[in-house]
Amino acid sequence: MQAAQSTPGKKYNLIHIGVDTWGADWVGAYGNDFIRTPSVDGLLAKSAVFEDCYPEVLPTIPCRRSIYTGRRIFPSEMVEQPDDQVRIRGWHQMYAEDVTLSETLRGAGYTTAIVSDLYHQFKPNKNFHRGFDSWRWIRGQEQDKYETGPRSAIRLADYAHPSQANRLNPRGPSMQYLLNRRSFKTEDDYFAAQTFRHAREWLSNNAQENQPFYLHIESFSPHEYWDPPQEYYRLYMKSDYRGPTLIHPPDNAKILTPVEFEHCRAMYAGLVTFVDKQIGKFLAQVESMGLMENTIICFIADHGTMMGEQGQIHKAEVRIRRQVTHVPFAVYHPAMRWNGKRIGGYVQHTDVMPTMLDYLGVAAPTRVTGVSRKAMLETQAKSNFETVVTGWGEHAALRTPEWVYLTRWSPGPKFEQLYDLKKDPKELVNVAEENGKVVAHMKQQLTKYVADGWEVTRGTFSKTLT
Repeated sequence: MQAAQSTPGKKYNLIHIGVDTWGADWVGAYGNDFIRTPSVDGLLAKSAVFEDCYPEVLPTIPCRRSIYTGRRIFPSEMVEQPDDQVRIRGWHQMYAEDVTLSETLRGAGYTTAIVSDLYHQFKPNKNFHRGFDSWRWIRGQEQDKYETGPRSAIRLADYAHPSQANRLNPRGPSMQYLLNRRSFKTEDDYFAAQTFRHAREWLSNNAQENQPFYLHIESFSPHEYWDPPQEYYRLYMKSDYRGPTLIHPPDNAKILTPVEFEHCRAMYAGLVTFVDKQIGKFLAQVESMGLMENTIICFIADHGTMMGEQGQIHKAEVRIRRQVTHVPFAVYHPAMRWNGKRIGGYVQHTDVMPTMLDYLGVAAPTRVTGVSRKAMLETQAKSNFETVVTGWGEHAALRTPEWVYLTRWSPGPKFEQLYDLKKDPKELVNVAEENGKVVAHMKQQLTKYVADGWEVTRGTFSKTLT
């Protein structure tokens, strides 16, 4: 393949690789010696790697609002969305006042494109394609209303644990996913493979003549359903398991037998490794086209997942501990010999946009509340965050180097957890009752953060659908 040529003085391109449900604990470069992630590890070995990145808000849609706009999102209002089964504060389209990274770069002369199989983004009334000259939506993930039949060809009991009667609804979410993926024949048919194949196609069609460009890639995998091709599952499944294929296992790991839990873990790990391979194929094309010489690459996840810790599987609003909130964030820059340099100190999703714009020499919009982390990357400057807050719906976590405090911030049933990070870095033992003064102090800090946020996080919606 012919290498893409860059003209002298031309701005750097930008590629953003976003993944869903892939916490830092499941990346080899972050210290996991069980998982196989050679492609991402290879990229991070050439990059600067932030060690302490935590979202400002979760889950999927609120998180991307903060990434795309560089603006604080939490706390948020509850906005009912038509034809959307999710009911969470902040789960809605971007505000009319928002200015996105794509809009900013398009205004600076960039060709902008998004390739995404994150079906929440293209539900009715969503507007996450704002500012993109090209958008490719890869259909069929999770509960995307893509296929309606034939239901008779699918036996739901083959995909549900005996405890999951809710998974046997012939018009439920599991059936929808299984219908959507029913025609898969090879690993190239899987959604992550389709996503990165379309991203490669976009590069082939555009990188020669449409520089500078901004290509934004969203891979919904390894989000549930955990359904990797068999060869990737077999990398991790060593026992003889003959039960149902648990593509969306129970939330409660304690009801699983050891071999059932090994199976669930292998399903997730296999999907992580499969996504890593697709990223590797994409990066190989970037390399072969000569784009590593003039392209900045950002790799980041929205959140992670519980995998047996405290007897829990999957993320949840009251599970915003490190397994769910500690995410990988790395930046590759062709002019910087970072070589896996580690950057300590708190950063958040809101910092992605101003950091990228800083390196591209484009001014950040005035609505951005995040912070450019260029100084941290280049001069070992400290983060300006002594604490970070991660919100999700009615709950939030306040994190310091010593403690993490979880509570319900809105009216409702009392919920409080406290973890001593010096003694319990994996956040497994709740010590709230023994540390009343710490709880009171952190609750006061969090209450102030929420109260101060409303003027920033409210907005209006466009009357015209985009």
